[in-house]
Amino acid sequence: MKKHLFKAVIFDLDGVITKTALVHSAAWKDMFNDYLRHREKEFGEPFREFTHQDDYLPYVDGKPRYKGVAAFLESRGIDIPFGDPSDPPEKETVCGLGNKKNDFFNAILDRDGVEVYDTTVALIRELRKAGIRTGVASSSKNCEPVLRTAGLMDYFETRIDGVVSAEIGLKGKPEPDIFTTACDRLGVDYEQAVVVEDAVSGVQAGRKGNFGLTLGVAREGNRNELKSNGADIVVEDLGELGGIEGIDEWFRNGLELEKWSIAFHDYDTDKEKSREALLTTGNGVFGTRGAMEETAAGTFNYPGTYVAGLYNRRVSKVAGRDVENEDFVNCPNWLVLSFRPENGEWFDPNTYTIREITRRLDLRNGRLSRELTAEDKEGRKFEVRSDRIVSMDDPALAVITYSIKPLNYSGQIRFRAALDGTVINDGVERYRQLEQKHLEPVREGADKNMIFLEVRTNQSGIIVSEAARIEVYRNGSRLTPDMEQKVEPGLTEANFTVEVRENQTLRIEKLVALGNSMNDPEEPLLDNVIKKASGADAGQIERASTKAWEELWKEADIRIGGDRFAQKLVRMHIYHLLVTG
Repeated sequence: MKKHLFKAVIFDLDGVITKTALVHSAAWKDMFNDYLRHREKEFGEPFREFTHQDDYLPYVDGKPRYKGVAAFLESRGIDIPFGDPSDPPEKETVCGLGNKKNDFFNAILDRDGVEVYDTTVALIRELRKAGIRTGVASSSKNCEPVLRTAGLMDYFETRIDGVVSAEIGLKGKPEPDIFTTACDRLGVDYEQAVVVEDAVSGVQAGRKGNFGLTLGVAREGNRNELKSNGADIVVEDLGELGGIEGIDEWFRNGLELEKWSIAFHDYDTDKEKSREALLTTGNGVFGTRGAMEETAAGTFNYPGTYVAGLYNRRVSKVAGRDVENEDFVNCPNWLVLSFRPENGEWFDPNTYTIREITRRLDLRNGRLSRELTAEDKEGRKFEVRSDRIVSMDDPALAVITYSIKPLNYSGQIRFRAALDGTVINDGVERYRQLEQKHLEPVREGADKNMIFLEVRTNQSGIIVSEAARIEVYRNGSRLTPDMEQKVEPGLTEANFTVEVRENQTLRIEKLVALGNSMNDPEEPLLDNVIKKASGADAGQIERASTKAWEELWKEADIRIGGDRFAQKLVRMHIYHLLVTG
């Protein structure tokens, strides 16, 4: 028998094995609407219908019965006693309502029976034939009768459900107790086991339990929610997985990548500035926050590039007295790159609708990658990908590869690439009453597909020079669009327009060189930086940087067994030491 890289799969029941998720949703709807009508009559509260999308999915789905009741009631501002699990359905308590829901569920189940997902059952049969151990873990107290009705009782070696959880005191999802208990009873390490779930609370539990694979099944069109809450892989049906071989592929390659990367699968403005810090790229000489190329400093974003040892001192008037403060200087922003469709707005993740997004920092080679699908106010959809490398081999070089594919649009797309030396130190709110402007323009310009600028710190007198060469490709063929240069004190940019058809890919390479008078005393500094950018090659930068990273990790890596997230965190901290030290 072939040896596989995992030993057990723990399945959720409703929505994964059986088509009872909608039965549960219907039972919850009937019970809650009945109760809300009662409150309307008894207390004069306006009736607002319980719905699948707005109420069942966020408050009830995947949770233990009484926890689901309490969560929904809290969302409506309804406060009733918790009661006791023995409460009859007529009693107005959390437990009484939960038991009443069970009566509704059993009535529907008796009437309609149980349907199963054939692709899930086929996978379970394949797993059992291959000697992979299987279990079922569900919050439902109806798990056993549902499996019995479906004829699936003999398919699982262990069953941890709402009844078992109550007996031994397990916490419900999003805590991992039911999955870890199932795994313990199968005698399998968590990192060698798979959790299969369709609910957000379930994938959160899988992630908390540190399982080798948390597999999300997006029955509700909730792919993004499952991914951003902890699912390693998301499918709409288990038939997409490729059977056991698909799971083996994750344990062969995907799991190792997870231990070597930081990834985010949503755009959350409340967390963005922290994420930008975590996604920093650098080489010890300079470091750049992981802000997206299209963003500017503001409420949600803060692009920042910092050079080791580059400080500037300013005197500010605060409460009538002079305060002297030395800052780590925010240097010119070399990231700026964006697009807009004809007669449209410039792409900005804060103004476009983000349909899907994944950002991943590969700690092995310092590559920051982003893939997203965005839609503008006119309904035009675009796939955007960017890859960013700050060379660990040559501390003066960096490159951004930026691709865009219109999905439902043909026409002109306008691009903007810039170097912005008008930036200030504005990242820490409590310091904003201090003088924030540290850079003064020295020289800026543009020539064909080259943009460049030079600035000087206004007290320490350190010069910073940047240059960028812009290369454009359409479906792999190089283009030479006319570039309109815009040059202002401290700012230089190139604008150009390209004609593109639906599903064509435009790719831009922004090859950047950075220098400063502390590390590069040879004059003229800007001319040397321009020369370096002119001769840069994206492929060569990536290969040389990857090789330099490989040598560093040979010395720096620390390996931890049995805990994928501890391994990831240790490597993340080592990575940040390497890019800043």
